[in-house]
Amino acid sequence: MAFLSLTTKQSGDHAEAIAKQFLERQKLQVVEQNYRCRQGEIDLVMKHKHCLVFVEVRCRKNSRFGSAIETIDTRKQRKLIRAALHFLSKNKGFANYSCRFDVIGIEYDQAQQSRLAQDNCHIEWIQDAFQQ
Repeated sequence: MAFLSLTTKQSGDHAEAIAKQFLERQKLQVVEQNYRCRQGEIDLVMKHKHCLVFVEVRCRKNSRFGSAIETIDTRKQRKLIRAALHFLSKNKGFANYSCRFDVIGIEYDQAQQSRLAQDNCHIEWIQDAFQQ
């Protein structure tokens, strides 16, 4: 299936799968995927040593209107922070963990969009991208 014919949800799901694989290779462990609450959604919640990492994944088919990373404005950051606080209130086992917010930006190679795979995209990982 060609990337351009995928729905936004389908391409987002593919990007999250690529981000998850990429982060697992960096020795992060998945705690939860697609955590949803009234406050918002967190794409990936991962553990890295004794740090809980809340990951926002952004995907772009092209960078004509800016990079994937540039789409995370202060409003989105506030929603992520509120969702993370909700997650922490429901998961007391992480009370002693430090926390950070990472962003994964994925931009697909225009010539290879028919094959959704990590080797057909550029991955930008910003650790500790913003603070509470």
